Amino acid sequence: MDTGLLQGFAGALNPATLLYCFVGVLLGTVVGVLPGLGPAATMAMLLPVTAFLEPAEAIVMLAGIYYGAMYGGSTTSILVSVPGEASSVVTCLDGFEMTKQGRAGEALAVAAIGSFVAATAGIILLSVAAPPLADMALAFGPPEYFGLVLFSFTALVSLSGRSLLMGVIVGLLGMLLASAGIDPMSGRQRLAFGSVEMMRGFDIVPVFMGLFGISEVLISAQAGIASVYKGSLGRFIPQGEELRKAAVATLRGTGLGLALGLLPGMVPAVVTFLCYDVEKRVSKYPERFGKGCIEGVASPEAGNNAVAVAGFVPLMALGIPTTPTLAILLAAFMIYGLQPGPLLFMKNPDLAWTIIASMYIGNVALVVLNLPLVGLWARLALIPYRFVGPFILGVCFVGAYSVRNSMFDVWSCVLFGLVGYAMRSRNWPTAPMVLGFILGPMLEKFLRGSLQMSAGGLDIFFTRPICLVFLVLTACFLVMSRRFSSSVSE
Repeated sequence: MDTGLLQGFAGALNPATLLYCFVGVLLGTVVGVLPGLGPAATMAMLLPVTAFLEPAEAIVMLAGIYYGAMYGGSTTSILVSVPGEASSVVTCLDGFEMTKQGRAGEALAVAAIGSFVAATAGIILLSVAAPPLADMALAFGPPEYFGLVLFSFTALVSLSGRSLLMGVIVGLLGMLLASAGIDPMSGRQRLAFGSVEMMRGFDIVPVFMGLFGISEVLISAQAGIASVYKGSLGRFIPQGEELRKAAVATLRGTGLGLALGLLPGMVPAVVTFLCYDVEKRVSKYPERFGKGCIEGVASPEAGNNAVAVAGFVPLMALGIPTTPTLAILLAAFMIYGLQPGPLLFMKNPDLAWTIIASMYIGNVALVVLNLPLVGLWARLALIPYRFVGPFILGVCFVGAYSVRNSMFDVWSCVLFGLVGYAMRSRNWPTAPMVLGFILGPMLEKFLRGSLQMSAGGLDIFFTRPICLVFLVLTACFLVMSRRFSSSVSE
């Protein structure tokens, strides 16, 4: 491994490869900051361009866009409560509250440092243990994923605030909204009401930009806020006890992200909710979450980047893409006649190790790009809201339209903005709706897949050990949920 990695660095430090690595992470950061323009869409658009590049240069650039977007997505979540990526939705909960308290610099710094630590850990995992660790992904079938997704729903408890019942209702509403469109297995219409646009369903980008971005503008306008924050911005790097708490939360989020990143289907958006839930459960003061708690930024952002980089392990070791974005990267390999998997390290070791080495370099480049800009980004919180508000609305509308080039998505964004405004005015939690929207289709897919495997029998969920473990854990968490929710409301 040492020899291979050294050869990889020799290839990655080639001027042309280095340039495309830097271009990739820079584009990824911009893509992460701009809502609606996700890494998958950007990489898909650039695929024809990469055909004119050398294989190493093309794949290094596309990989940089992917993990670079994980860095950039937190910026607008923290500053203006507009998630740049679906995986940054949960960062809004505490990140924007920190901005309103004059702690935007600390939140941005923690996000950048946590992202660097988690991504570095993921790259080390990729370098050292890709083949043996990726084997565990092969043990997961539809029943195991059903158990895992069902367990993920326990995060509703910590996201529901004072009313667990209301959180569950909102989560179920999110699942219902996600089911609108075409049944993926039968091809029949569901909740389309004869509308061609509704047959396409609601896209996640307009949903979360409306629930968080537009609703925040309406709430701020109603309150007559002159700017997000007034006064001194204070320090830009957390210190003392705050730094210690952020460091511990970063390590927890990194560990969880690395473990789940090996599993196909565990997208960063799901993992960030789980990281937030775990952090809140182990905290001595869960009632502070959602009010500017630094752990609520550190853990999800670390988990976000850890799961993104860990996804390269099954991709490169087994040829299994764990997310749609990595599926596009797999297509880039195939354009050049390369097949990720064990044969990649046997037939094209120089390329494989060049890609891995470039990720070390790109990760350093990202933290060098992001940390110096913390002070500049933080000062945006001082801009008068009469300028910021219209800008946020414009970003939301453009982001919503750019997903599918459809005005239906723009009106959906407006609708969910009004829904979010109404919910927040009545102190109803909005995060459970996003969680239900993300997990609902996954739960349905794996449930129906499992029932097809067992010819309709439910015994398949109890005779497979991994699935049974997740079901038991889910039951235990539900039993403890009453006590946990009581401690939050005290």
